[in-house]
Amino acid sequence: MDARDVDSLERATVQAVSPEFVDDGVPGWLLPMDHGTVGRAQCAVPLRHDAPDVGAIDDILARYASRGFTPAWRLPDLPSFDAFFQALSERGFRRALPTQTQVGDIATVLHAIPEALVPGRELHLDEAPTAAWMTMFLGEGLDPVDGASRSRALARAQGTLFASLLEHGETLACGAASYSHGWLGVHGMRTAASQRGRGMAGAVLNAMAREARRRGIERVFLQVTAHNTPALALYRRAGFSLAWPYAYWRR
Repeated sequence: MDARDVDSLERATVQAVSPEFVDDGVPGWLLPMDHGTVGRAQCAVPLRHDAPDVGAIDDILARYASRGFTPAWRLPDLPSFDAFFQALSERGFRRALPTQTQVGDIATVLHAIPEALVPGRELHLDEAPTAAWMTMFLGEGLDPVDGASRSRALARAQGTLFASLLEHGETLACGAASYSHGWLGVHGMRTAASQRGRGMAGAVLNAMAREARRRGIERVFLQVTAHNTPALALYRRAGFSLAWPYAYWRR
């Protein structure tokens, strides 16, 4: 990916999680700030991947402090950041939660995961989360406080649609699709535990991709934790590839 791709993808990521405030006054950085639990809405993130200026650290820390937010970072695991990592370590920050940024193209997704026409199945893309979408998103296996924070952030976002898969009127899978800066962003994918393995997440992804194609968007990205084996398998099958690994740095 070139520098423009990195810049546009990270701007799309921050827009999708809709932090309370974004400071863009430090060249080459976005500084999202939020009191919730969504890491991407709280962490300073670089807009390019060449070696960052270590001298920017104290300026960034001061900007978070001036607004009453706890500073944190979301940084690519790249050799060009080694000096930056060392400087953060000296200030008491530690690396956690290894995650992958993956990218793909809409044509490949639509070819790899065709629309699943199943009797009784419906797919909806709504401009706001429905009650059934929220119930699915906040359901089993998700901490309720974290889930509520994530749903508030998604609901605030501009340019996001909320995908629901229903069978015979029951919502069994969901996700959120952001459309901005030339990217489809895939977020918040959930499938009812009893329904996993039936291709429902793929059907939701297909619906998001078809809407991206309708809007003239041909690129897609997502972030997935490095240990989420089922999700990694789906995204690999859909033609996604690793753009860069990253991790969070917190005190």
